[in-house]
Amino acid sequence: MKKSVVRSPGFRSNMDSGKLKVALRTTEARFRTLIIGYGNPLRSDDAFGWHASRLLATVLADRNVEVITCHQLTPELAEQLSRCRRAVFIDADAEGKPGEIHRRAVGPLAPKTSSFTHTCTPSGLLASAKQLYGRRPRAIVITVSALSFEFADALSPVV
Repeated sequence: MKKSVVRSPGFRSNMDSGKLKVALRTTEARFRTLIIGYGNPLRSDDAFGWHASRLLATVLADRNVEVITCHQLTPELAEQLSRCRRAVFIDADAEGKPGEIHRRAVGPLAPKTSSFTHTCTPSGLLASAKQLYGRRPRAIVITVSALSFEFADALSPVV
C-alpha cells in the first residue's frame, strides 16, 4: 500500500528519515511599498504628512503600494510594516529652514520606555515589526521643515 501526503495550499512538507515535516510557507509580501503619512490636519504644517499621503493615495491607486493616512503613529502599524518590502514615513519636522525637504534612512531601534501612545517612532515600529512578526522592511523618513504648528486647517505657503 502506497502512502500519500496531502498538501494544502500555503504549506510544504518534506519527508526526512520517515518523519513528516510541515512548515508554513512564507508568501511574498502582500504589497511592495507602504507609505505612512501622519500629522494633525488642524495644526497647520504638522499636517504635511497627512496631506501628502492623501494625495499620493489617489496618484498611486493602481500600483502595488498601500498608503495610510493617520494622525499619529500607533503600535498597530507594526503588523502592516511586517508585510511590506519598503516603507516610507512622511511627516513634518520642527528643525531646518521652513519648506526644506529631508530624506533619511531609518532602521529598527526599540523605544527606551514602555509607553506606546504619542511616543511611537518609525524606528520603534520597525523594531516591533521584527520582534513581533519576524520581519521588517527597509525604510526611509521624508520630512519637511515646518514654519508653523499653530491651530490652522491649511499648510503655510512655504510648505
